[in-house]
Amino acid sequence: MMDVEALAQGLNRLSHNLWWTWNHDAQELFHELSPRAWQNLYHNAVAVLHELSDYELRVRLLDPSFAARVRDVLARFEDYMAGEKTWASCHVPSLTKNPVAYFSAEFGFHETLPIAAGGLGVLAGDHTKAASDLGLGLVGVSLFYREGFFQQSFNHENWQVEHYTQLNPASLPMEPVLDSRGEPILDSIEIATSRIQFQLWRVNVGRCHVYLLDTNRPENEPSHRDLTLHLYGGDKTMRIMQEIVLGIGGIRVLRKLGIEPSLYHMNEGHSAFLILELLRERIQAGHSFPSALAWVKERCVFTTHTPVEAGHDRFHFDLVHYVFGDFIKKLGLSISELMALGRVRPDQAGEPFCMTVLALKASRAANGVSELHGRISRRMWLDLYPGKTEDQIPIGHITNGIHLTGWMKAATQRFWQGKVGPDWQSRFQDPDFWKCMADPQFVTDEEIWALRFQMRRELIEFARRRLLLQDRRLEKRDFISFDRLLNPDALTIGFARRFATYKRAPLIFQRFDDVVRLASNPARPVQFIYAGKAHPQDQDGKRFIQHIIHLSKYSSLQGSLVFLEDYDIHVARQMVSGCDVWLNNPRRPLEASGTSGQKTAIHGALNLSILDGWWREGYDGANGFAIGDDSHPDSVEEQDRRDSENLYRVLSEQVIPLFYQRDEQGIPRQWIARIRRAMATLIPQFNTWRMVRDYARKYYQPDAS
Repeated sequence: MMDVEALAQGLNRLSHNLWWTWNHDAQELFHELSPRAWQNLYHNAVAVLHELSDYELRVRLLDPSFAARVRDVLARFEDYMAGEKTWASCHVPSLTKNPVAYFSAEFGFHETLPIAAGGLGVLAGDHTKAASDLGLGLVGVSLFYREGFFQQSFNHENWQVEHYTQLNPASLPMEPVLDSRGEPILDSIEIATSRIQFQLWRVNVGRCHVYLLDTNRPENEPSHRDLTLHLYGGDKTMRIMQEIVLGIGGIRVLRKLGIEPSLYHMNEGHSAFLILELLRERIQAGHSFPSALAWVKERCVFTTHTPVEAGHDRFHFDLVHYVFGDFIKKLGLSISELMALGRVRPDQAGEPFCMTVLALKASRAANGVSELHGRISRRMWLDLYPGKTEDQIPIGHITNGIHLTGWMKAATQRFWQGKVGPDWQSRFQDPDFWKCMADPQFVTDEEIWALRFQMRRELIEFARRRLLLQDRRLEKRDFISFDRLLNPDALTIGFARRFATYKRAPLIFQRFDDVVRLASNPARPVQFIYAGKAHPQDQDGKRFIQHIIHLSKYSSLQGSLVFLEDYDIHVARQMVSGCDVWLNNPRRPLEASGTSGQKTAIHGALNLSILDGWWREGYDGANGFAIGDDSHPDSVEEQDRRDSENLYRVLSEQVIPLFYQRDEQGIPRQWIARIRRAMATLIPQFNTWRMVRDYARKYYQPDAS
């Protein structure tokens, strides 16, 4: 039996492993130690332990009941970490010894560590969690942005204002990588005429590790220390320097740590400079450039997420020449030959260097993140493969998923654990398990409907607290009015994501008067909850936010429309669980995949979406709602007009009537039938356990069983 000292050490070790972010029993332990710190410090287990003195923690652990729960959680954590019989050990055993090196400019693990801007980072975080669950060897590489992604507020004109707060590594679930003397392990890269030092931080994600490179070192001049200050901050020069740190520095990190990857997976083109460092190693070892390129190509795979030309990083000749300096000589190439590696037309002098082109040229396999996106990508890069037809372009697809247990609310987890039993997590990974949703004996309509009301209530009370904090001009009487805001019985429609303009957040309000009539119907009320951030330089996205907030405060939709500020993973988790309907109306085909709607089904919510990205594959006519059909006009104006009409039509003629069609017990049986269908068809397919297995079988080790 563990003594108090061992329990305290075990909690400290657990706090530094993000396994606790997908285990609610572990989270409840830290919450119980300091509820206020847990709430105010972004649900950060490390920060909670810092709030307690060693003496207080040990006294708390003298409580036999609390100590027993700690022992139980720590035992489960140790069993998880020590588990040898995993999917990977059975199907891709070589990948348990030599890991996949997974490079991404951002990782979205949890609100505690805000170093992701949106879906790309969340996907990377979920990929890592699933790799851990499956026992797949994976080591992540990224940057530590010491001011993270911005915090959001609004001024008196409802205009987005960005705030940056310096993160303190000592209070985060990460730890410095030290040598045998306890000193930080350092390495360096050359950019232009400077040598830039960086240190390392390690984030433990279950069985996997993610290494974050940090140039905030006293040896560096201030501008170089700030290379890892902000995610996607600065100009083109800042961007290319960050990507050199990520790609070239990332390879040097792996070498310094003695890690020998089986292959390198580039999650989007930001990390493609790793190819140049691999080439340099081979060429300086005496290999010819063609031989080195062939060797590198056998060891790299590439995932593209961007279906529009403007979204791919491009750098002009003068900038590339400036930042690479002497590195070009180490490659044994001329600047023209280096530029050719990143050009669709190598001899076209005016063409900039494209990171995606470099990645495609030097990868043995490439993929988009949905079937339609794979098709769009093949069409986009047709000129890179002269003599091939569109169908022959070597870009496939693996549709994105989400880490199911990481996105479950505590109440949802308790619901399923009560139905499935203690082995619920392993059973959730079995696609055949979800066939049980067709059986009303397994879970009744009444139980599903009760879960929905609990989830909606939790969201509305969360929104009321959040909106109360947002309003900085409160009088005492306002506190009561906020407790009446939103209707716990109303059909609740959610929209939360990056406010990129192609996602068309205000589309539903193009038919404003009609929407007001729907929302104000006392017999069938409808309400909308919005959240999201626009990139600091995206003025159009900011105008979208401003417009929606204005409608929520000053229009006839007041009381039926709210906007929650400072969108992050915590807000996202509340919304995907609490909304009855998840609205997604991108301008097709610009949603490469999208994953937010995949997080809803486990909580009993339904999707209402354009047939773009993953929903085009997931929708079967009975597991949610489609906006329009599997086509789109070429004209942007015509597409917006048609989609607006189709959105209103399906909302008014299908969604609202079905939600309020109740039997004599007050249960919407047909609505719940769609929930059952969504659970049976979407959950087993659109998760990262399936996704990572697909990567392992198709790209990491194609001959795997």
